[in-house]
Amino acid sequence: MTDAAPEHASRLVVQQSFPRPRPTTNPYLVMLRDAVGAVPGVEVRTFDWKGVLLGRYDVFHVHWPEILVSGQSPLKALVRQALTVALVTKLRLTRTPIVRTEHNLELPSGISRRERVLLRWIERRTALWVRLNDETPEHADALGALIPHGHYVDWFARWPWPSREAGRVSYFGFIRRYKGVDGLLRAFRDVRGDDRRLHAAGKPSTPELAHGLERLAADDPRVSLDLRFLDDEALIDVVRRAELVVLPYREMHNSGGVLTALSLGRPVLVPANEVNARLADEVGADWVRQYADDLGAEDVEHALDAASRLDDDARPDLSARDWDRAGEAHVAAYRRAIAATRGRRLVGRRRARP
Repeated sequence: MTDAAPEHASRLVVQQSFPRPRPTTNPYLVMLRDAVGAVPGVEVRTFDWKGVLLGRYDVFHVHWPEILVSGQSPLKALVRQALTVALVTKLRLTRTPIVRTEHNLELPSGISRRERVLLRWIERRTALWVRLNDETPEHADALGALIPHGHYVDWFARWPWPSREAGRVSYFGFIRRYKGVDGLLRAFRDVRGDDRRLHAAGKPSTPELAHGLERLAADDPRVSLDLRFLDDEALIDVVRRAELVVLPYREMHNSGGVLTALSLGRPVLVPANEVNARLADEVGADWVRQYADDLGAEDVEHALDAASRLDDDARPDLSARDWDRAGEAHVAAYRRAIAATRGRRLVGRRRARP
């Protein structure tokens, strides 16, 4: 790869906002990179500050922009914020559009005023928003594209898939307070049956959260915890050995965890909302079961009973989320953003400064 300008008008150079993938990188980003790069005439570059500030590319695709403006120390955060100002200024001067995938509806909590100002500036400069589901509101002052979150079937196919264990419930993924794992442990106390078990696995966001879960688990010998980061093989083991995956998030809009479980052929129990209702319509209510209000033992019991009636090798239909479709749809969205940005002068909200 070089930083040379495109060789001809149809060639497209896409600059992503994530660095070269590592073992801990979200598979969504890796599969997106590969799917977009597989489209003829498209080059995809991963992120480093020198490349984005000095290189030439046609579109900048950002996913979680808060990563650009945060740092592990106040000094590192300040340096990144200055670099972000330089980057967005460059994009404005070169009329390079920003495309943003809207993974979350709100800005992160607990960020500084400076971070908030910069993130709002990036939002105003965004030419096109990629929505992962049709419940995400559209932005009246920018273009939009609906591109469903791709599945992970191919990603996990390289490892063996163990069989399920009857009566086993699993939670997996990073553990944060909004994900409601403490509520799952409390609800499971009242689940009937000594042969039913709960295994919650994933790295907690704070030591206090970890200690709280350990105290809750100590009250029930049927509950086990694995409070560490899960690599792909460990994740597959946790999900596939379960008869049912429960993701009791207090806030759920776009969940890669749901699609991970479905991609591995395991039904999920999730909060009732419009996004999950549409997913249930897409893949079948046997695969996506919902509960209203607070999670209760009866919700877990009913979902477990239903899950036991599925064959161990059954799979939901995720064909609408194939990555070849997603790659082509992203490239079409990039070209729309480029045409809109370069076809007219940037006015109004796109002249905004931090």
